[in-house]
Amino acid sequence: PLAAAAWAPRAARGPPQGCFACIAKPPALRPPSPVLAPASAGYLMESSSCKGDSLRPAVPCKHLVEKKTMTNPTTVIEIYPDTTEVNDYYLWSIFNFVYLNFCCLGFIALAYSLKVRDKKLLNDLNGAVEDAKTARLFNITSSALATFCIILIFIFLRYPLTDY
Repeated sequence: PLAAAAWAPRAARGPPQGCFACIAKPPALRPPSPVLAPASAGYLMESSSCKGDSLRPAVPCKHLVEKKTMTNPTTVIEIYPDTTEVNDYYLWSIFNFVYLNFCCLGFIALAYSLKVRDKKLLNDLNGAVEDAKTARLFNITSSALATFCIILIFIFLRYPLTDY
């Protein structure tokens, strides 16, 4: 009853093993895997450590060996970092420049905010982060000092010095 039985190729499970050069070849051009004896094939079918076919062991790719011993020309792909996550504090700087410009600190913060925007366009992430920290520092200082002066003015208007 099994005289007409033939080996049928199995559907691939998961991603193919090996490098792109070996996977891209048609099956007829790939080197054949050694077929094991039936006794050892049963062991491989039960073993979960085998990454290849259940009846054939995984053959190491010859290209992986060549990569270790040969120096192949490489292609460098530059991936620019995402600069949209760098905050430039532009609106806060404009507010400080217009309303709370204590000793021109709001103007300096605005200048650094514009430098952050320029460096983000040039994909200079490290420079943009440093200038963003400086702009934030000047914005905090300008806001704090201007708020402190406004509070002092209201206190002296409420309680003039002639009462003391």
